[in-house]
Amino acid sequence: MADAPPGLVFLPLGGTGEIGMNLNLYGCDGQWLAVDCGLGFAESARPDLDVMVPDPGFIAARRERLVGLVLTHAHEDHLGAVAWLWPELRCAVHATPFAAAVLRRKLAERGLAGQVPIHEVPPGGSLTLGPFALRLIAMAHSTPEAQALAITTRHARVLHTGDWKLDPDPLIGPRTDEAALAAFGAEGVDVMVCDSTNAMVEGHSGSEADVRRALSALVRGLKGRVAVTCFSSNIARIESIALAAKAAGRSVALVGRSLRTMAAAAREVGYLSGIPAFVEEEEAGYLPDDAILFICAGSQGEPRSALARIAADTHPNVALGEGDTVIFSSRVIPGNERAILMVQDALARRGVRVMTEADHMVHVSGHPARDELRRLYRLIKPRHAVPVHGEWRHMSEHAELAREMGATPWLIEDGDMLRLGPGEPEIVGSVPAGRLAIDGQRLIPVDGTVLAERRRMLESGAVVASLALDRLGRIVGAPVVTAPGLFAEGEAAPRLLVQELDAALHGLPPASLRDDEAVREAAVAALRSAVRRAAPAKRPLVSVHVLRV
Repeated sequence: MADAPPGLVFLPLGGTGEIGMNLNLYGCDGQWLAVDCGLGFAESARPDLDVMVPDPGFIAARRERLVGLVLTHAHEDHLGAVAWLWPELRCAVHATPFAAAVLRRKLAERGLAGQVPIHEVPPGGSLTLGPFALRLIAMAHSTPEAQALAITTRHARVLHTGDWKLDPDPLIGPRTDEAALAAFGAEGVDVMVCDSTNAMVEGHSGSEADVRRALSALVRGLKGRVAVTCFSSNIARIESIALAAKAAGRSVALVGRSLRTMAAAAREVGYLSGIPAFVEEEEAGYLPDDAILFICAGSQGEPRSALARIAADTHPNVALGEGDTVIFSSRVIPGNERAILMVQDALARRGVRVMTEADHMVHVSGHPARDELRRLYRLIKPRHAVPVHGEWRHMSEHAELAREMGATPWLIEDGDMLRLGPGEPEIVGSVPAGRLAIDGQRLIPVDGTVLAERRRMLESGAVVASLALDRLGRIVGAPVVTAPGLFAEGEAAPRLLVQELDAALHGLPPASLRDDEAVREAAVAALRSAVRRAAPAKRPLVSVHVLRV
């Protein structure tokens, strides 16, 4: 599709039909508004991948009509891709003070400090970007200053919820502003684009205050070293853990760069003001075991995280063992189950006691369960609903709930373009909505040749051959063949590959031996044939280097 049809359209490029990588577009009167720009983590089934971002190709091609990017909050899956994708977008970014403080640090890490125009908007503030009149509405969540967007255009009125919950005591920041939501709903809302993460969970998500009370009692009764892992952006949780440590007579050390980044951003804008300075992790080792508590990054079992290295006993500053305790004050994000269990098992092997939300009140979700969703529908009374921020099963359950609450649901996924107004909503087309993998300091297509070849090598190994010929096509010396990941040193197969290759080369006519490409094709064919006989189930990557001497 070349562009959006007349009216107001909603186009998710990431985060709809999946958890993570949120990138949403609203198109109106030829102009575009972007909401959130986040990253996602690969499942354990894809060891060739680590971190991904949505492909911004559609909007990057139209960036002269992109009026701005608005961030709803400071979670990685909503702002973590800005530093990677902003060079493609080149637009102003609008965020609340905490999200702006986090973003500046991420931009600095990518060498973009001072290059991105960041406009701070106070929580509950308003702004107008092209044809979009926006009002921010405070929503309780597991990071400070989460905001819903009340979007008004001449074609339709939309509530974009972002991530939220109804917490009677969120500890940091205000409760969800139900009065503002009700006021916007009373004016008439055509469509609500809403979080679906916990749409399968009955009841209420629980309060952060309950976790604070439970953590305080739990930590007070523990001996030895204590480590607590949580999401780095959950500032209220970090504060609760620090207060629990203080009540137990323990100092606190932050272990992991993401935690230090988030805590510094929080202090910059006035949060954590009542918490004493954290101990440097290098100094924590000199404190008695009963006098230290570590807050560690790595609650999702990330292989290079602080907690994973502690579990493997490879962390340079922190060691845990018999008599120590690790508390997982977090939920399991779908897809991370195996990685988390591996870390927990490694800790248990070292004699560490592991506590989780399954047996202690150490975590509540930052997303709404079904009772909270019903409450929001009663406040907003939308005519139509678009479930987002969830996998298909979450969005399907959300759609059924929306129907029960009197709204017409629209189930779409990344790349689907939904016209919201004027008139009844309608799916009017689709655009490419791919994924890019962060590979060192570059972005590469998830479905591209680089990762395809990497997967092939991971599954079947590789065969690499080097051979030398002179300018007349005469073979110089014997070919050199290696097969990493396919055959072990000392096996007969590599020698057989050399013999097959040498025989194929000697069978070529003189004219072909003077043609590098003909030599390469014959060599690849001979090696593939030899591998099929030696290892029939394998299809390795075959690479041949032809040298002229």
